[in-house]
Amino acid sequence: MKTTPRKISLDVGGTFVKCSDGRKVPIDSDGSREAIAAALREAVGPLEGLESVGVCIPGPFDYREGIFLMKHKFAAVYGERFSDLVLGSTDRHSGLVPESLSFHFIHDVNAPLQGLLRMHPEIQQGRVALVTLGTGLGFSYAIDGEIQMNEHLSPAVSLYNRPYREGVLEDYVSRRAILKAYGRPVEGDVREISDRARAGEKEAVEAFLSAGRAFAEGAGPLLRELGISTVWFGGQIAKSFDLMRPAAEPLLEGISLRVAEDFEQAALLGAAE
Repeated sequence: MKTTPRKISLDVGGTFVKCSDGRKVPIDSDGSREAIAAALREAVGPLEGLESVGVCIPGPFDYREGIFLMKHKFAAVYGERFSDLVLGSTDRHSGLVPESLSFHFIHDVNAPLQGLLRMHPEIQQGRVALVTLGTGLGFSYAIDGEIQMNEHLSPAVSLYNRPYREGVLEDYVSRRAILKAYGRPVEGDVREISDRARAGEKEAVEAFLSAGRAFAEGAGPLLRELGISTVWFGGQIAKSFDLMRPAAEPLLEGISLRVAEDFEQAALLGAAE
């Protein structure tokens, strides 16, 4: 009986690998080589009938050759090929690995932007950007549907390290920035602060407004320089962008600010071949 060819796309994070078939496979980016390889093999699943594996993964990473270059996480597999970790010692000529099996890789900010471009054809014309709000501050942009990348296939322009006040923009627009601006201990992280803000707590409201103001002031000049007409926001903190919007929007007149409600789906779609 002939097996129907299948494809899978993966969104590799530091604690989970999200799979296009709906699974979430735990992974410890600080774990051993064997543990990381086992998690990747589980995420890819059975090799029989597998045609392609698309991988959305953060940098530094060799996106052409599929080689881990991170040292702050996944250090145990630095310099190794993703495909070698998945296939292990399995010989491609053994019959267990489909001869046509291919792996392809995309940066974890470029991937969701690629997915959004596919899901929303109306933004395939003009200049649009994606900003990811979470532990860090990611940025990617596209011109007429084509994502702008550097020679390493990473986003052409960085936003996180833009000089701002006494540091860089990520110091003022990120998880740690909101926690610092709030200035009080919380058990539920940024989500708890957002809950308190929605309940009307002044300090919580101001923590998000501060981040929104900082984003507009720090990113505004770059957005205007690039001619960006629409900015999409994704990531965990983007779920609270409505609390940042009142401070950001007036300072970014003429630029549409949209939240990617389908961000996780977009990342997996963007990773798909």
